Amino acid sequence: MIHSHDDAVTMRTSQWMLACLIVVGCFLSMIGCESPQEVIVQDLSEPVLPEQPNILWLVAEDLSPIIPSFGDSTVATPNLSRLAAEGVRFTHAFSPSGVCAPSRAAIATGMYQNHIGAQHMRTSGRAPYFPPDLTPYEAVPPPYVKMHSQYLREAGYYTSNNSKEDYQFRKPVTAWDESSRNAHWRNREPGQPFFSIFNFFSTHESQVFGGGWGRRNDNQRDSLWVDEDLVVPVPPYLPDNEVGQRDVRKVYSNILKMDAEVGVILDELEEDGLLDDTIIFWYADHGGPLPRQKRLLYDSGMRLPLIVRFPDKWRAGEIDDQLVSFVDFMPTLRSLSGIEPPDHVDGRAFLGPYATTPERIYVHGAADRFDEQYDLIRAVRDHRYKYLRNYQPEKPYYLPVAFREQMGIMQELLRMRDAGELNEYQAQWFRPTKDPEELFDTEADPHELHNLAGDPAYAEKLAELSAEMDRWIEEIDDKGLMPETDFIETIWPGQVQPETAPLQASVDGTIVTLTCITEGANIGYQLLSGDEEPGEVWQVYMAPITVSAGQTVVAVAHRIGYKPSEVITVSPKVLAL
Repeated sequence: MIHSHDDAVTMRTSQWMLACLIVVGCFLSMIGCESPQEVIVQDLSEPVLPEQPNILWLVAEDLSPIIPSFGDSTVATPNLSRLAAEGVRFTHAFSPSGVCAPSRAAIATGMYQNHIGAQHMRTSGRAPYFPPDLTPYEAVPPPYVKMHSQYLREAGYYTSNNSKEDYQFRKPVTAWDESSRNAHWRNREPGQPFFSIFNFFSTHESQVFGGGWGRRNDNQRDSLWVDEDLVVPVPPYLPDNEVGQRDVRKVYSNILKMDAEVGVILDELEEDGLLDDTIIFWYADHGGPLPRQKRLLYDSGMRLPLIVRFPDKWRAGEIDDQLVSFVDFMPTLRSLSGIEPPDHVDGRAFLGPYATTPERIYVHGAADRFDEQYDLIRAVRDHRYKYLRNYQPEKPYYLPVAFREQMGIMQELLRMRDAGELNEYQAQWFRPTKDPEELFDTEADPHELHNLAGDPAYAEKLAELSAEMDRWIEEIDDKGLMPETDFIETIWPGQVQPETAPLQASVDGTIVTLTCITEGANIGYQLLSGDEEPGEVWQVYMAPITVSAGQTVVAVAHRIGYKPSEVITVSPKVLAL
């Protein structure tokens, strides 16, 4: 049975009270109970966690909930099925975008991408998938915004990222202890709590057509982890022919590869004796990789699988249907590590001691520029109904994105379109104009093919969700409603990146104090001995530094979205650039 967290708590409390009454009754009457010891009372209390539990995020790319734990048994995923059996499955988890970079901006900051100017995919520029007349830039969140990992570093955690970044801004120097292909919790000091992320590229869109960024590799494409005749479910909006089945089969093959890679990390965790000290999240960065999935705000692009496993298998096997958005991840991360979430975030903690706010009624989504193509769509969804507003209805639904068109199934859709072979549902995506509003019953119509916006029977729901969208857009001051060139001018005047002000250092004996006048600047430092050269890891400056004889301090300041300051070197006796 699917139920919310609050319902589950109520149910568990009632079960606990009932069990206690049974025990007491058996003890007093001794009727029908030979001994109170034979009555087993399930432990329904909150999990007993370390004060600073380890937290591990395992992130698949471009994946809808099409694994056995979420109802699709096309392929077996033993490692994910184990996590699901020992953890909680969240069936209504959503990205606020259908593509990775805006999604990661929301995850890292706890704020909607279109709240902090990170809504366009992607801002830094990557030829040939970037408008040639647009200045590459970094998003500039408000000065009070820090990355999720920095908060945990400040609390004493070792933080590692292996290895995708892609936040729409350059990571501040204080973000990670290590962010590379070699990053691992095993590189920390013994006994130090860790927050580690591992990203799995195997299920990425590019792995359907083979190779990496724009590099086709037919041998890799044709290398399957499943039987070449495996029967696969093809969504009704895609071609159910040899070409379509081949690429859908590749999606499931890639799931098997990713599951094996997850198993390697879980094995390492067990080898280190850390499974019972670690909270594990496994999730995808947005919906599926195929046409009419990735980059769109239908559930096929926004809805994702999420599993959370606790050290003592608390809530093992439970299904939780509360609405969860990526903006909830950062406050939940802080809550689970015992840190109160900040007030400025758009999200809410859905687990941990600070999960005290009411559950979500809605999740929201935004679609803006995807590579070289502009669109402007906003979405709001409750547990059942999805409302979309198309701000550019004069544009077609399908917009040619060069990266996606390397995929065989996309080429087949275009061939069928030109040959007049598309059926009713396949043709929908190629309509020359959009409906200004769309409303879908996601329970009765999970592929969102039947627009109810014009049906008087749903007028009340349409008005409710439309009003909620207006409220949300105003609350976050939606930056996507502004032309991108105008927006860049507001954060990079003259299209020039602002710079973090020079660091100021004062020395009082052996105490070095660092300050920067740029609001929101993060200060990183390294304490070096003798002729030691600076490394890549910057410690987070939180208080004046005590320097021993022969030591120097190397420091830099960096506000997110700004250029870092010049690096300075400080000693107790010498202050020099």
